[in-house]
Amino acid sequence: MYLQDSFFDLSPWGRVGLIVISTCLFLFTAFITRVFLDKKSVWLSLLGSLGIFVLFVCLSPQIYYMYYRILIDGLPLQWVIKPLEAPLAALKYITFQGPKNLSAHSQGLLGWFLIVAPFLRINKTSGQARNR
Repeated sequence: MYLQDSFFDLSPWGRVGLIVISTCLFLFTAFITRVFLDKKSVWLSLLGSLGIFVLFVCLSPQIYYMYYRILIDGLPLQWVIKPLEAPLAALKYITFQGPKNLSAHSQGLLGWFLIVAPFLRINKTSGQARNR
């Protein structure tokens, strides 16, 4: 399924850089989600997680585009953020109905991680309360 993905068009170091950027974006998004939603109710955390995911879908293309500008000579400086498309794209990524590529599927996994995380936190907290 992924053999035709543009990821494989990059040099080995280009792929490493893309993996590093993607990992950093994932960790940053998870950290921001935890910081802003840690003490909120599970439902407010869920809504906040979805909001943060929509922001990620909206803003991350610009970060990746700037990385591609480093890799590809002559790529023009331009704005690639399309905020009006982000909610629909986020829904497509979470349901895996978007493009069939590593980028879309990785964003879908991030979306599911952000959806499940508030429920894991609540279960962990209630387990600690029972042990006291």
